[in-house]
Amino acid sequence: MNKIKVLFEQDTSLDCVEVTVKSAERDEQIDELIAKIGGSLQQMTVSDENGVLKNISTDEIFIISVNGKKLNIITESDSYSVRGSLQSIESSLDARDFIRISRYELINISKVNRYDFTLKGTLRIEFKNGIEAWASRRCIPNIRKMLSGKG
Repeated sequence: MNKIKVLFEQDTSLDCVEVTVKSAERDEQIDELIAKIGGSLQQMTVSDENGVLKNISTDEIFIISVNGKKLNIITESDSYSVRGSLQSIESSLDARDFIRISRYELINISKVNRYDFTLKGTLRIEFKNGIEAWASRRCIPNIRKMLSGKG
């Protein structure tokens, strides 16, 4: 493991957070670090059941599902809603972290505890918090590709 040194510099001319990773060489470990930093910094504005707006990290999300004209966002501890289409949310998320499991649901693959392919050709997905979801047959080939590392 490379030694890691963390620095903070305040720059009032910036209108965003800028993160630079410096290393003698770029390897798989550095790529994983960059992916983790990028994912943890990605935020989404959602509303709770009382309509109060809140920013959450996309790392917190387990499932995003369609509910009428809103999307339900399920996290470890709460459920939120956001306006928009599943397709627009999907395009803004990191494809290495989120995958569509049906016409109406996206999941965060890092929150999955177990994938259970049944003899009938269906796929049950069990999350670390105990929630279950089922993949549609049409999405299973993409999920298999992702699980095999070819996606």
